Amino acid sequence: MLFPTTVAGSLPKPAWLAEPNKLWAPWKLAGDELKTGKLDATLLAIKVQEDAGIDIVTDGEQSRQHFVHGFLEFVDGIDFARKVEMGIRKERYKAMVPTVVSALKLRGRVHATEALYARAHTTRKLKFTLPGPMTIIDTIADAHYGDRVKMAFAFADLLNEEARALAADGVDVIQFDEPAFNVYMDEVKDWGIAALHRAIEGLSCTTAVHICYGYGIKANLDWKTSLGSEWRQYEEIFPALANSHIGQVSLECRNSKVPMSLLKLLEGKDVLVGAIDVASDTVETPEQVASVIGEAAKYLAKECIVPCTNCGMAPMHRDIAIAKLEALGKGAALARKQLA
Repeated sequence: MLFPTTVAGSLPKPAWLAEPNKLWAPWKLAGDELKTGKLDATLLAIKVQEDAGIDIVTDGEQSRQHFVHGFLEFVDGIDFARKVEMGIRKERYKAMVPTVVSALKLRGRVHATEALYARAHTTRKLKFTLPGPMTIIDTIADAHYGDRVKMAFAFADLLNEEARALAADGVDVIQFDEPAFNVYMDEVKDWGIAALHRAIEGLSCTTAVHICYGYGIKANLDWKTSLGSEWRQYEEIFPALANSHIGQVSLECRNSKVPMSLLKLLEGKDVLVGAIDVASDTVETPEQVASVIGEAAKYLAKECIVPCTNCGMAPMHRDIAIAKLEALGKGAALARKQLA
């Protein structure tokens, strides 16, 4: 099918599960009720996507408070009580982060429960998201390895362990979220893509990397205003990504200042074209979504375009997010008619 749709990863959580409209939203349930609630929310997220016409669905990251720390919580060698303040994304903002204090090791499966549950409840292709190695080390302090690159590859090994298991669970697409790729462009070429190669080693399922300009939070919005009339960060890393082993590249396109002509640099890759703005509460029309797809089709083979959201939707108002998903599904259907 032309223009199969998907989402970047997260969806808002129901108000009965977590405090709405927040990143790091506190859970409203505990114990066994929380475990059950997470699975109920996963099923609801799948249903919402299916009803909206989304072809490659996710679990909506309903079982995680945060896209990075949802993974880190299952890693031994991290002291969550030993938090330090650290600049994130090249000092874009400060955060209190946990510390790596010994050799890293998974204490077991990370996402088996929700992955198997999601797989059992949809016949559509299923995508699962994991944080990328560079973004992880940009979100955690090091008191053990003494070398950020060495620590990144240690995390890549753990990510590969979980990714292989997710593929065995029946997951069709495994995506690594790397917003850090947009701020450490030299490091991406020096070792970031190599770390991703370590994370996808041995996988036969489709692999993807998501590189966006972030959630619609103030720190990101302020940063975007400083980037000038054209956002050309992608230009520095696209040639290396085009030569990588990663199958898909997920990008921010709707309401961004990224020149669409840069997509030519990803020739040969499937591109998840962000056609839904997650930093605005304005719901796109199907015509606007189709317009983004049509613009992308000037620079990419139509068979390589996967309409998507710009980024995760976790902190959005849930009714607005659902309306945007419906616009994405209808917009892709319209683009099929226009461009078939």
